[in-house]
Amino acid sequence: MRFLMTTGENSRRPDEALFAEMGAFIEEMTAAGHLVLTGGLAPDARRMESAGDEVTVTDGPFVEAKEAVLGFAIIDAETWDDAMAFARRFRAIVGDGQSTIHQVFTP
Repeated sequence: MRFLMTTGENSRRPDEALFAEMGAFIEEMTAAGHLVLTGGLAPDARRMESAGDEVTVTDGPFVEAKEAVLGFAIIDAETWDDAMAFARRFRAIVGDGQSTIHQVFTP
């Protein structure tokens, strides 16, 4: 099963140690075939809303910085428990904060 994990602001500030820990975690996840894709998100999003034939586009950002989604990973895990274990390891590296995990339905 695939899962989308998103994260916002974290309590640990980026430094060389964090980058080394995260790099090792990403390497391990990639080598094991669990990491499909990861990346950071720019704050200048666009929101598109449609109602019938009318489409409205609004420039972002839309939420307070502390609530913004800053990064994401798509992982491949056997179960929800496995996905949550990967998320717990990620949180242990980046510190306190919030992550959201969604199952991704694929063909």
